[in-house]
Amino acid sequence: MSDAPETHFGARTIPETEKSGMVQGVFTSVASRYDLMNDLMSGGMHRLWKSAMIDWLAPRNGWRMLDVAGGTGDISFRALERIGKRGGHGEAVVCDLTEDMLRAGRTRSESERLSDRLSWVTGDAMQLPFEDSTFDAYTISFGIRNVTRIEDALAEAFRVLKPGGRFLCLEFSAMTVPLAQKAYDTYSFNVIPRLGELVAKDRDSYQYLVESIRRFPVQPEFGEMIRTAGFEQVKWRNMTGGIAALHSGWKL
Repeated sequence: MSDAPETHFGARTIPETEKSGMVQGVFTSVASRYDLMNDLMSGGMHRLWKSAMIDWLAPRNGWRMLDVAGGTGDISFRALERIGKRGGHGEAVVCDLTEDMLRAGRTRSESERLSDRLSWVTGDAMQLPFEDSTFDAYTISFGIRNVTRIEDALAEAFRVLKPGGRFLCLEFSAMTVPLAQKAYDTYSFNVIPRLGELVAKDRDSYQYLVESIRRFPVQPEFGEMIRTAGFEQVKWRNMTGGIAALHSGWKL
C-alpha cells in the first residue's frame, strides 16, 4: 500500500501528483466552449456574480492585479474596463495552468482592444512565477476548487500581494436552505453533464466539475483557511442563496 499523499478529483480519490495534469486535461478539452457553457450552466447568473465581484473589489487607478486560474480573462477584462470607465489605467496578469484557456483569452483581448494592458502567463496557483509583494489585488474565480492543495494556493496569494493588498475569490459554495441545495444538486448532477455532452462534446469533464463543487469547503471553513494563510478582515457574501460565494481578505 502506497503512503503517497492523496486528493480528490471529483468523486475519485487519486494521488496528489496526478491532479494537476488531470485538471489541465479537463480545461484543455473545454476551452473553446468554456464561456458559452458558463452561460448555459448558470442561466447567465455567472455574469451577475462576476459583476458583484468587481463591485466589491472596486479596482483602482494604477493597480496591478493578478487573476489566477484566470482562464479566458473574464475577471481581468471587467476590472480593467471598470478602471478605464473612471478615466484611470491599470494592468492585469492572467495566470492559468492551461495554455488553451489562455489562448482563447488572448484572442478575445485583441478583439476588445485590451491586449496592451494584459499579460498572459502559464503557471500553477500553488507555485506562482512572481516575486513577493508584487500585486495590489489577487482574484480567483471558479478556480480554487481545482487546485490540488488549496492551502498552498492561499499561501502563494498572500506572498505575491503587496502589504495592503486585496484577496478576492468567487467560487461555487453551499446553499443556505437545505431543500434548495437538494434541488440544485439534482439539477447539477443530471443536467450539467448532459449539457457538456451536447454543447462541448465532453460529458466527463462537466461531471468532474459538478463533483468538485460538492467537495469544496463550505463558507465558514473556507473563510478559516483564508485566515490561516495570514489574511485579515476575512468576510464572505453569498450569491443567489449560496450557490456561489465571494470571500474577501486583506494582507495587512
